[in-house]
Parts: sequence; C-alpha cells; structure tokens
Amino acid sequence: MPEILLHYIWQQRLWAEMPQATTDNQPVEILSVGQHNRDAGPDFSHARVRIGTHEWVGNVEMHVRASDWRRHRHHTNPAYDNVVLHVVCEADEPTYNTRGECIPQCVLRYPHNQDYLTQLFAHAQQMDSVWANVPCHSSLLLQPSLLTQGWRDTLLLQRLQCRQEAIMQLLQITHHNWAEAFYITLAHNFGFHTNSLPFETLALCTPLAYLLKHRNSLFQVTAILLGQSGLLNEQTIKNEEEAALLREYQFLKQKFSLQSMAASLWKRARLRPQNVPQIRIRQFAQLICQSEWLFSQMLVQSTVNDLRQLLCLQSPITLAEDTQSIISPPPAIGKKSIDILLINTLLPYRYAYALAHSDTTAAQMALTLMQQIPAEDNTIIRQWRLLGQQVTSAADTQALIHLYQHYCQNERCIHCEVGQQVFLLNHIS
Repeated sequence: MPEILLHYIWQQRLWAEMPQATTDNQPVEILSVGQHNRDAGPDFSHARVRIGTHEWVGNVEMHVRASDWRRHRHHTNPAYDNVVLHVVCEADEPTYNTRGECIPQCVLRYPHNQDYLTQLFAHAQQMDSVWANVPCHSSLLLQPSLLTQGWRDTLLLQRLQCRQEAIMQLLQITHHNWAEAFYITLAHNFGFHTNSLPFETLALCTPLAYLLKHRNSLFQVTAILLGQSGLLNEQTIKNEEEAALLREYQFLKQKFSLQSMAASLWKRARLRPQNVPQIRIRQFAQLICQSEWLFSQMLVQSTVNDLRQLLCLQSPITLAEDTQSIISPPPAIGKKSIDILLINTLLPYRYAYALAHSDTTAAQMALTLMQQIPAEDNTIIRQWRLLGQQVTSAADTQALIHLYQHYCQNERCIHCEVGQQVFLLNHIS
C-alpha cells in the first residue's frame, strides 16, 4: 500500500470505527491527528494521542513497514526524537530514537475492502488540490457570488480576532510587555511557516532586553542569535567570521547565563537559499539593531510604504571601531516577504493594540491598510481563484485563508454562510 494512502486514512480518520492498539497491546485513542507536514521531518506534528492511561502531544511518523524507520535513518536523526507514535501497516521490527528509547508503535486498523482502498488512493492523489477539501466547490464554480463580500468582511474580522487572542495570551507570558510580545511574534513569522516554531523558540530563549543591550553592535547581536539557535558551533564554522562570532557568543552566553536551543529543531531541507535559517537569523539580527523602537514606530505609520520601510534592511553600519564589529551583511528582505510580515505581524498588532486601548479609529486604519497590500500568492489562494473568486488584496486573502482553515477543513458547513446557502438551494430544488 502506498504511504500516501496511509497518510490519507489517518488524516481523514477513516479508522474511527475500529479500536487501535500498540504492538504491546496498550489501547490507543487518537484525540487529534495533528497537522500534515509536507516539509522535512515527521509526517504529522502537534498530534494528541492517549496510550494506555497517558496522554501524549507530539509528532506522528508513518511507514508501510516499521523497518522503513531504520532504512530512512530516523534512528540517527534528533528531529524524530519527539515522535510519540509510529503508525505502520506492518510491524516487522521495533523502532528506537537517537536516545535508544523504544517508540510506541501502532499497526493501524482500517477498512480493507480492495475496491474501497482503490477509490481512496485515487482521492488521496488529489489531496494536493486544496479545493478537494471544500465540499461546496462545485456550487461555487457555478455561482461564485455565493461567497459574498459581507461574509468576507466577517471572516477577516474573525481572523484578526484569532490573532488578537493569541497576542493577549502572549502578553500574559511577557507580563503585558507589548514590545516583547511583538518581538516573539515577529520572530515566529520570520520563520515563514517552515521554521516558524524554531524561530519562536529562539526568541523565547533569547530575551529582547539582552539584544537591546548590544544593539549598537550588529556583530554581537548576530553572535547571540546564531549561537542561541544552536546552528553556530565548532562543527559548523566554515570561515574566520563564523569563528569570531562563536567566540563572541561563548563570552555573551556566560555573561547572560544563556541556554541555546537544539539545532535539530530547524528545518533545512528543500529550502530556497533566501530561506536558509542562518540567513533569516542574520536578517533578524540586523532588524533588531536598526529598529530599537520598532513596535512604537509601526503604530504611527499611516501608509503601507512607510510600514515597509521599517522592515527594509539599511546599509550595514559599524558602530564600533574594532575589527570584531565588522560583519558581512545579509541579503535584503524581499518585498513579498516584507508584505507577509506586515500581514501576519505588524497589522494584527496594530489592530489588537487599538482594541486594547478602545481606539476604533486606529482599528479601522489597520483594516484599511490590509486592503492596500497586494494579495498573497499561495496554494490556498490559487485554488480559490480557480473557484472563480476575485482576489485583489491581503484583506481578501486573509479572509479566504480563514474560511478554508477554520470552516472548510473542519467541515463546519452549517456555520458558514456559503454552506447555508448551498443547503437551502439543494433543499429547495
């Protein structure tokens, strides 16, 4: 059986009527299948499973045969150490992580009717097409106007409300420090999806205050962030600059009693050169150095271009005269990347800050600026365009992404204005 089919059976919960158990006969209850990972690393992240009496949150890896784990050398890769369940069709051998710990293994039980599996395989191959997950896609193809502008406006507000709730939770962690919370969220989004969680982890283990103490030295801020990422060590240095950065980090690490993160958390496979973690970290370091008051500055800018300028990397500056302060500049941040940071960080924070201070005019300004940013281009949006939807701005794309992720994927058709209209049309006919 192709592994893609095993992924599909898991993701669509087609095993739901069948009891599951580990190979050592402990009952398995799947509370959440997690998020499908199409990048390097385990197949599903953030899954929740109950094995026996213990509940686990972590990654799930899948193989047709358990021995594929060893054949793919996962037993030597720390990125697979947080796998909480190995799901297989055939358990031909036990599996172990890099620490020598045996990983719970489950032979997935599912319907074995051959005709049914053949149909499933055909459907699974279509899953790369996003609108296969949109039950009303045929109705929208015939009548795109079923998705009204009023519903789009509501969806955009819902998406910003979700962002606002996440910001409020982060403010509790940072003792209501807006600048610190903003720094953590900006770091998260600097990972541009693939490395969002590692970048957020980097920010959480590297307090902004420590970086600001050395913001006059791009060399030192870069050393701290690269060192804290775990990507700068004796085994990785390739030139004298990196060796100097490592020496500086070792001094600053002792000064601030820092603890670096695990380098294995970063995803580096199949990334475009500009998205390599080391490049993004260097860009982030320069942004910290040139923008001490970035949060307060972004609150007062009145145009999209002014906001973009805040995120444009300036010509590298040397604020000290010793040679250690000289560092090769990172490549500029692309315009599309800057717009993504505006959409996912700056404007949601402006909106949340305005609501927290009962400033409806500022909240409306955030919405207006969102309408002035060009539409995003990603798999979800391209599929909405195929369904006849007009997409002209980031306000449109954010609304449509929210519709897909929070309604279509979760089959919440009864709560969706489009789903309700389709139901009424089918019922009347």
